[in-house]
Amino acid sequence: MRIALDMAQDAAARGEAPIGAVVVDPATGEVIAAAGNSPISLHDPTAHAEILALREAARRRGNYRLTGLTLVVTLEPCPMCAGAISHARIGRLVYGADDPKGGGVAHGARVFDQPTCHWRPQVEGGVLAEESAGLLRGFFRARRGRGEA
Repeated sequence: MRIALDMAQDAAARGEAPIGAVVVDPATGEVIAAAGNSPISLHDPTAHAEILALREAARRRGNYRLTGLTLVVTLEPCPMCAGAISHARIGRLVYGADDPKGGGVAHGARVFDQPTCHWRPQVEGGVLAEESAGLLRGFFRARRGRGEA
């Protein structure tokens, strides 16, 4: 989660929402891919940290199926990212802060709970949640203060 938090801080420094993601091989501890949110800088609405990390991990593995790997992300994934996690066959999802408004795992669409969901990872939420939420609160508080909300 510390690497994901570093990625989130890097994203914030670029003016992106401070969300970071890391794909790890739990068998070896190897970090396969890490990314921060980048939809603004990449002009790509799908460039969420999770999607970018999954893409890089799949490229590095030479396979779009990432079975057995763990995705660590600072914020509960949105429905789009939860769908991608399912399609990638991620073995375990670990996330920090809950996202009651935009989340798709424990809130909102609850993608993995749907009968049409093809793959359900193990899910663990709340890991360094306060630190993750604090990054987001501080980022958006500063933007509102500049009239950018």
